[in-house]
This record gives sequence, structure tokens and C-alpha cells, in this order.
Amino acid sequence: MTKDETMAMLAEVLAGIAPEADLTTVTAKDDLREALDLDSMDFQNLVIGLHERSGLPIPEEDYPRLFTLEGMLAYFAAAKRA
Repeated sequence: MTKDETMAMLAEVLAGIAPEADLTTVTAKDDLREALDLDSMDFQNLVIGLHERSGLPIPEEDYPRLFTLEGMLAYFAAAKRA
């Protein structure tokens, strides 16, 4: 999955969970939970939405890899190649 595809998917899922969240304010290494003011349920719903949109299984042990934008982009890029 390309960076643009991942960003579009993230923006779409995020819009349904936290419409006020602004991805343009997030840097690659920021913790998305803190930067976008996502509580644990919001983050869980984000992961569920990403799974549903991408069709990729996202096991709970991989959640920490999705905490940053950098990690999320790498995760989906690697997952689509596997």
C-alpha cells in the first residue's frame, strides 16, 4: 500500500471517529493518540476501521506499530508486500 493510499484510508477512517482531528498537524514521529486526542476506545475503533478498509488482519500485538504515522505507513507498506 502506498503512502498516499494509507494516508487517504487513515483520513477516511479518522473522519468517522474524530472529525475534528487534523492530520496535517501530525509529524511522522508524533504519537497519534496524543496528537489527535484519541482515547483508548477511539484508537481501538481506528484500528478496526483500518482493518475493515484494508482487509488486513491487525493483531493486538501490532497496535504499538500503529501509534505513529511513520509506523503506520511502514506497517501498511510492508503488509501489502507480504
